Amino acid sequence: MENSVASDRASAQLPAPSLDGMVGLCAGAMADVNSVILEKMASDVPLIPELAGHLIAAGGKRMRPMLTLLGAMAGSPDPQKAETPKAALYLAAAVEFIHNATLLHDDVIDMSEKRRGRDTANALWGNEASVLVGDFLFARAFELMVSTGDMEILRMLSSASARITEGEVMQMSMAGTPDSKMEDYIGVITNKTAILFAAAAEAGARVGQTSDSICRAMHDYGLALGRAFQICDDALDYGTDSDVMGKKCGDDFYDGKITMPVILAWQEGTAEERDFWTRTLSQQEYREGDLQMARDILSRHNAVERALAHAKIEAEAAITALAPLGKIEENVLVQALVSGARFAAKRAY
Repeated sequence: MENSVASDRASAQLPAPSLDGMVGLCAGAMADVNSVILEKMASDVPLIPELAGHLIAAGGKRMRPMLTLLGAMAGSPDPQKAETPKAALYLAAAVEFIHNATLLHDDVIDMSEKRRGRDTANALWGNEASVLVGDFLFARAFELMVSTGDMEILRMLSSASARITEGEVMQMSMAGTPDSKMEDYIGVITNKTAILFAAAAEAGARVGQTSDSICRAMHDYGLALGRAFQICDDALDYGTDSDVMGKKCGDDFYDGKITMPVILAWQEGTAEERDFWTRTLSQQEYREGDLQMARDILSRHNAVERALAHAKIEAEAAITALAPLGKIEENVLVQALVSGARFAAKRAY
């Protein structure tokens, strides 16, 4: 398969894990997307732009809107000179609104106090305001989606929004059950995270007037990328550097969330280890030193490293999905997407 990205890896120098290529290709268009975001955040109710602006100003990697813009470039012979369709700008803003709306709701559910190193909106303005502004952002996202006039894109992103909620409910129902099945965890992260990556990338490719095969490639790339991103994020919650995470490490442990390292450790655990997980995650009975004990148990089973290895597999699947876009050495967009996929699971490389 001479044209496959997978075979190219043997002969081409892969980019270092970084978002620099994606950011560089999107820089001009992202400035326009930010203008759309600011315009659509406006409201006669001052608290709405104040609260929404607090979250959006916190930054983040902006991978989802970038995927929409990159998808719109996918059919261009020269992505560096491609003109971004106005519809892609609107969809990128819509995707960012959907993502931030879910963050506002998540922080209320999780009673989080920090997000990207800053106080959460619910910590500053309360739960009611956070939920309502999250609803406002969802409504603005649908306005932007409708403005494209493409019913398939509206269906795609509406479905993604519903699946995000399903993923959150699935995760809530799994909380405190360390004997959960691995396929249930994969289902949670696919719905909660990966589906919006996939829809963002595919929607961009669709408004970019590219081929069905490239639309599908962008969807598959986004899906695997999103899984890699979430698995890595979950695994690193048991790390020791809160500055890297942008949140307190151990939050998932104290919230009773069931992630891949915990499932792996439970499956191979001794009776004593399983009693520990039951007392902490299931019964929410925590003692001093429990987080370190959890890290020690995970270390015995190499659970974090094995989860990161799975994140790497997903990142490689994302790279393989790019085959219809062309060879790495001949396509600057593919180079950027490959580097972005490896960045999503960078601790696994």
